Amino acid sequence: MSVRRYCVITPCRDEAAFARRTLDSVTGQSEPPALWVIVDDGSQDATPAILAEYATRFPYIRVVTRRNRGARKVGRGVIDAFYEGFDSIDTSEFDYICKLDFDLILPRRYFAGLMNRMEAEPRIGACSGKPYYFASGAPARVDFPLEGQAGLVSEMLGDEHAVGASKFYRTRCFREIGGFVRQVMWDGIDGHRCRQLGWIAISWDDPELRFVHLRPMGKSQNNWWTGRMRHGFGQYFMGTAPLYMLASAAYRMTRPPLVVGGLAMAHGYFKSLLEQRPRYGDAEFRQFLRRYQWACLLRGKKRATEDLNASQAAVWRANA
Repeated sequence: MSVRRYCVITPCRDEAAFARRTLDSVTGQSEPPALWVIVDDGSQDATPAILAEYATRFPYIRVVTRRNRGARKVGRGVIDAFYEGFDSIDTSEFDYICKLDFDLILPRRYFAGLMNRMEAEPRIGACSGKPYYFASGAPARVDFPLEGQAGLVSEMLGDEHAVGASKFYRTRCFREIGGFVRQVMWDGIDGHRCRQLGWIAISWDDPELRFVHLRPMGKSQNNWWTGRMRHGFGQYFMGTAPLYMLASAAYRMTRPPLVVGGLAMAHGYFKSLLEQRPRYGDAEFRQFLRRYQWACLLRGKKRATEDLNASQAAVWRANA
């Protein structure tokens, strides 16, 4: 058991197809968690039986069961389930908190690698490795590190966020940003809130931190189109500027599913804009976000993020 205490919280529903691979990945870590709270959000398949089996074998696994809500609910539904687990723990007992999906295969030293990097840079508040998937489905055996395997595809997510499938947080940072917003784009707002308060949010595309996503981003609700359109609404809700949204959608057209993924994102955003749907209520945050997005368009995301992190260091020091 690691002397660096971290708690993993995993919302799940009907994950029997993937559960054992994620369970084996986490329980096989070089530094296992002090506690792993798995929230079964009303599963109707074999998930509860699998969870019961592993909870018997590993004393640090705790299963929380919610009533059946009738269907998988992404966005707010996932975060509601996360908080069912989060509210059952005493955060003062843990140095780190991780929100982890139940459809991942992780390298053996994944969590140790994240904690090593966070210890080397105290301003890192949230981090992760990068998700990859196999175009034809993950093989029965995945060899790590992920580098050069046939059919391996990067999800091409930016370096300025910890990815939603694996959010590894310094507990103090998670408290300061107010946790997750209970709405689509919770996994974007949190990273920008980190920077607003002087923390660094980051993910690394290093082979030793790459992990396998068994269900690629955007496919967790019905189909690609629905998932990407939902992402477009999330960008609208967060406060993203229209020009930045167009640039983001154009980039996403270059990733699978080619063209239509980006079109779905743009459709979800501009449909929400025309309907004047509600937005995230923090006006100061939206101003901060748009200044950063304009800087990204003018100077590139890498340079804009580096400049912002440097300028926000004084904010972090003032709160330390």
